[in-house]
Amino acid sequence: MSRTAETIDTAELMYPGHVGCPGCGATIAMKLALRALGEKTMLVIPACCWAIIAGPHPQTSLKVPVLHTAFATAGAAASGLRAALDRQGDTETTVVAWAGDGGTFDIGFQALSGAVERNEDFLYVCYDNEAYMNTGNQRSSATPFGMRTTTTPGTNWKRSRKKNIVEALAAHRIPYAATASIAYPEDLMRKFEKAKAMKGGSRFLHVFATCPTGWRVPSEMCVSIARLAVQTNIFPLYEVEDGNRYTLNFKGEKPVSEYLKPQGRFKHLTQADMKEIQEMVDEDWELLMRKIGLDPCG
Repeated sequence: MSRTAETIDTAELMYPGHVGCPGCGATIAMKLALRALGEKTMLVIPACCWAIIAGPHPQTSLKVPVLHTAFATAGAAASGLRAALDRQGDTETTVVAWAGDGGTFDIGFQALSGAVERNEDFLYVCYDNEAYMNTGNQRSSATPFGMRTTTTPGTNWKRSRKKNIVEALAAHRIPYAATASIAYPEDLMRKFEKAKAMKGGSRFLHVFATCPTGWRVPSEMCVSIARLAVQTNIFPLYEVEDGNRYTLNFKGEKPVSEYLKPQGRFKHLTQADMKEIQEMVDEDWELLMRKIGLDPCG
């Protein structure tokens, strides 16, 4: 049965008073994820925004155990934690690696790839704010074409495409890989519940998490911007099982300009630039539809 606002469990596993920025999409993602995962969860958090948001030791904003680890090691640390729990006979606790795009797409990719190639039994979550936001908005390979960051400033805005991390993980033929968005909480929580229930292998969730500070949008637009990303097919919602069974969850129909124009990080783009981005999005959408087995125009 699909989730509705009435059926969402309201039990919270986050304390008030975290140190996230106003409108932080990553905090919304964690709040919803823990609602779905429940208290028998252990988090592995490498260097990222959430390493700060969780609070300085011995304080914490989370009601579940957290293992803080080095930037590059989330996949390896989660593998070790899972092995330790199994050794103790604990098969109920879900091990979750919770990393940003820098610690997933870039610095942590080697450990992640190695772990999922072994099909380690954990859930890896990338909350994606499309840059190294914790250290001041430097570009990562998750940074989209057209974005200005501190390392792609002025006329040197990023001119390469964003890495397709879900397709990279699907190529490992893991049991489950999917996208989710903070703007679609029922869909997000359903996917977390599904991933939790799929014991015995690697699961990966790519969560779109707005960063008002780095994206230069008002904090109150956090969720609406994330919704536009899905509605324009900039960030399509879909699932991949065993690397080859695709399911589409939402079809967007709005032009990408509606997503780009409200954001300060894209204010330099011309109409020609936006047209180029629209062509890229259309191309990616057509490729995804072929994998799903649907007519791109249907």
